[in-house]
Amino acid sequence: MRRVAATVFAVLAVTAAFAANESTPMDDPYLWLEDVHGDKPLLWVKEQNAKALGLLKADPAYQGDYDFTLKVLDAKDRIPYASVDRGLVYNFWQDKEHPKGLWRRTTVADYAKADPNWEILLDLDALAAAEKENWVWKGPSCAPGRSRCLLSLSRGGGDAVVVREFDLKTKTFVADGFFLKEAKSDVAMVDDDTVLFGTDFGAGSMTSSGYPRIVKEWKRGQRIEDAKKLYEGKTEDVATSGGVLRDGDDSVSVIVRAPSFFDNEYFVSSFGTIWKIEVPLSAQLQGLHHGQLLFSLRQDWTPPEQAKIGKGALVAIPLAGLDFWGRRSATVDHHFPAVTTVYAPGPRASIESVATGRDAIYVSILNNVIGEVRAFRLKDGKWTGKKLPLPKGGSAGIISTDDFGPEAYLSFESFLKPSTLYFDDGKDRPKEIKALPARFDSVGMETVQYEATSTDGTKIPYFVVRQKTLKGPAPTILYGYGGFEISETPAYSASFGKLWVGRGGVYVLANIRGGGEFGPGWHEAALKQNRQKAFDDFAAIAADLIARKITTAKQLGIVGGSNGGLLVSTVMTQHPELLGAVVCQVPLIDMIRYTRIGAGASWIGEYGDPDDPKMAEYIRTYSPYQNVAKDKKYPPVFFVTATSDDRVTPVHARKMAARMMEQGHEVLFFENTDGGHAAAADHRQAAERTALTFVYLAEKLGLKPAP
Repeated sequence: MRRVAATVFAVLAVTAAFAANESTPMDDPYLWLEDVHGDKPLLWVKEQNAKALGLLKADPAYQGDYDFTLKVLDAKDRIPYASVDRGLVYNFWQDKEHPKGLWRRTTVADYAKADPNWEILLDLDALAAAEKENWVWKGPSCAPGRSRCLLSLSRGGGDAVVVREFDLKTKTFVADGFFLKEAKSDVAMVDDDTVLFGTDFGAGSMTSSGYPRIVKEWKRGQRIEDAKKLYEGKTEDVATSGGVLRDGDDSVSVIVRAPSFFDNEYFVSSFGTIWKIEVPLSAQLQGLHHGQLLFSLRQDWTPPEQAKIGKGALVAIPLAGLDFWGRRSATVDHHFPAVTTVYAPGPRASIESVATGRDAIYVSILNNVIGEVRAFRLKDGKWTGKKLPLPKGGSAGIISTDDFGPEAYLSFESFLKPSTLYFDDGKDRPKEIKALPARFDSVGMETVQYEATSTDGTKIPYFVVRQKTLKGPAPTILYGYGGFEISETPAYSASFGKLWVGRGGVYVLANIRGGGEFGPGWHEAALKQNRQKAFDDFAAIAADLIARKITTAKQLGIVGGSNGGLLVSTVMTQHPELLGAVVCQVPLIDMIRYTRIGAGASWIGEYGDPDDPKMAEYIRTYSPYQNVAKDKKYPPVFFVTATSDDRVTPVHARKMAARMMEQGHEVLFFENTDGGHAAAADHRQAAERTALTFVYLAEKLGLKPAP
């Protein structure tokens, strides 16, 4: 099941909230920019775009950077990463001829070939042209037999989607099939004729975060109004959603209520009723394998009459032992089933992802931010694990597993080794079947892992990628995120390799607190009232880079997006003396009003609630929008966002850019129309965003252009 993140408080709640955090609309002269699609704000955006694009596209390096990036993105020799189901492999593909994309499939045997014979299921470009819609692919939810799927299509790339039923045999949309109008919906096909779904049913049906709070069961032929209500969450929840866990031919319908971003209640629809799985709120459901429900633990847990299990572990609970909640009676003495530990990571390790196959559970693990994959099997009531023979020194991941066969697809990449795809036939001997060709000359380059000491003495790791022969300080890009338990791991980037490191620059990846690199504790260390630790960690790395003479303050640029946009804008306001330039992408910035903008209400679990006076007081100490000052000298900053981003929205970037311009600081602002939170809906838009970023940083940090 996936986490849901998102949005918007009701207008009537806003007035009372202003009093709680000591802010009123009158305090904010740029409140008018919060009208995302208003004529006046869009005119302002148009003027700023013209300025930014005029300056950056005039740089002699721009066109070459754009052409290179687009060529890489459209290249036919990319790895077509895919999902496997019942011996068929499904892939969504975009290139020059198909910018919106093709949904296609082939067999497992054919997929292993250099040039598979793909069967086209849906041509999204043709569909968009025929229907005169700006469709952006958001993915399928398919019935077990893969005869029918529900396809989610977004207008422009936002989170709101239109859901339509698709017949894989005829390769057409089903006339009078299941259909949901545009909304932030959640759907799952139980079988060919049954759907679990949540959507906007009208007034009062959504949470204060803007997501469904009601899950219904919809049978073919029923009017949507007649769908059976299964569960109703609370208005103050983040969301309630329905899903299906598959275990070969067996399956179980699960309802997930998320009272906060990191907490979930799980319910099973069984025995004609809905019953709760009694696990901690912080436990995260990872799948179903051989009748065992799998959970990863964010907190320590002591199951009834059993020993304590530490946070970060992956545990298994037999579903058959839990089903008494659906049929228990007062006269029967029931006991909680035995909880077994599948894997417990050490202090410098964490679980990145879990995937269930027919024959094994695959777990992607980080050890000191270096990846590996292990396969676990249940035998005689005990779990045995085996580390799979994949390359070392980079990121190892799980691409897809098959509930109906032994197939598993795994991946490996590092900063200097191109992405490689491996196939395992269930014998724990992954075989390389596809490899991305090198996009830049890595000969003479190196990757080094250092540690910086943060304000409180904590050691913070980071990676440095550079040319071995580089002497003296050089223009450097420092990238960070630091939130939502998301790990930043080694990745092969043609753009950083060719356009930056290959030209004599240095690339640095930070592993600051707030992320998941060392498990739940690493994340919790920077939550809410401890948020400053993430900013301190990032600043400590910047200072360490300067102390090691890898770079200088004038040559150091920082880049971050979304929560990373909050990171870089905060560090900019707190430590401008350490920086030479900033690129701030699709950011959160006005943290006093973030719960009223886009999906902000759903992230209270990460940042705290600014409607709480004590929390508002703390947030004010770092919120960039409230702390940027006219009398301080900041490095030049480039804001990048998107009008169609209905998650964070362009509001934060707009307001911060306008305020800094009014104060006389050096600012550029670019707002793409499409792309949602990714700020790019296709390869051309992604190439433009990339080229603008590298040209800007090269200009500001003094990186010499390619000869």
